[in-house]
Amino acid sequence: MKTIFTFLILISLISCAKNNDKADGYGNFEATEITISAEANGKIDFLKLEEGNILEPNTQVGLVDTIQLYFNKQQLIASKSTVFSKSKNVLSQINVLREQLKTTLIEQKRIQNMFAENAATKRQVDEITGKVNVVNEQIKSVGTQNAPIVNEVHSIDVQIEKINNQIYKSKIINPIKGTVLAKYAEPNEVTSFGKPLYKIANVSEMTLRVYVSETQLAQIKVGQNVIVKIDSKKDMKSYSGSISWIASSAEFTPKIIQTKEERANLVYAVKVKVKNDGSLKIGMPAEMWIK
Repeated sequence: MKTIFTFLILISLISCAKNNDKADGYGNFEATEITISAEANGKIDFLKLEEGNILEPNTQVGLVDTIQLYFNKQQLIASKSTVFSKSKNVLSQINVLREQLKTTLIEQKRIQNMFAENAATKRQVDEITGKVNVVNEQIKSVGTQNAPIVNEVHSIDVQIEKINNQIYKSKIINPIKGTVLAKYAEPNEVTSFGKPLYKIANVSEMTLRVYVSETQLAQIKVGQNVIVKIDSKKDMKSYSGSISWIASSAEFTPKIIQTKEERANLVYAVKVKVKNDGSLKIGMPAEMWIK
């Protein structure tokens, strides 16, 4: 009888020890998910990705049809050539007037020298000066004709750059390194600006969001190393983690985390960065253990 009583006491002590062996925080893994949307309207020529693919940053994974943009650009280039031809005519007139001005200035200098030697009259000096002024005014007048042409060329250049930007945005460029979580479109479908194409997230490093009580705040700090555990077949699998953020204000415990009684308690959210070996998934529950 005494042996049975001792055995029952041992069982009770072990049970109490297990109950006290609780994690310091509970939560779920999350990652920053980015939804990549179309920036152009038209048919999708190709979209080279599937769910689960790991994509590198700044790589083209798709293209929205650009044929109409190409034709518009070629039309603007042709218009620019036509406008340039007008400008060449104006510039040729200016060159002719400048040559005429050179000849007139030479004649003016000759007559001024003759006037200094009393070989020419004041009237001749005034006449040649008038001719110089007339040619200068003609050059200015023709120059003003070229200003609207230059502005027209500039306007066409702006329109071409605008189309170049639209062509660039027709390319579907993956912005970050990550894993494709969902694919929303297929090649040959017609898309529009802002329509989601796929969702991607960098899951090489996961974030575990856990909740701790006010009394536990004194035990943790940003940069502190902790143990993160997830469920496995035999025993819990452990990972090394580092606290990256601690909330500055309290909140009620999320309903999915604790029991009805514990949900009424105020807690503080904590983020723990964990390197992913491929086993960690978004939404997976986990525990945080303070070393």
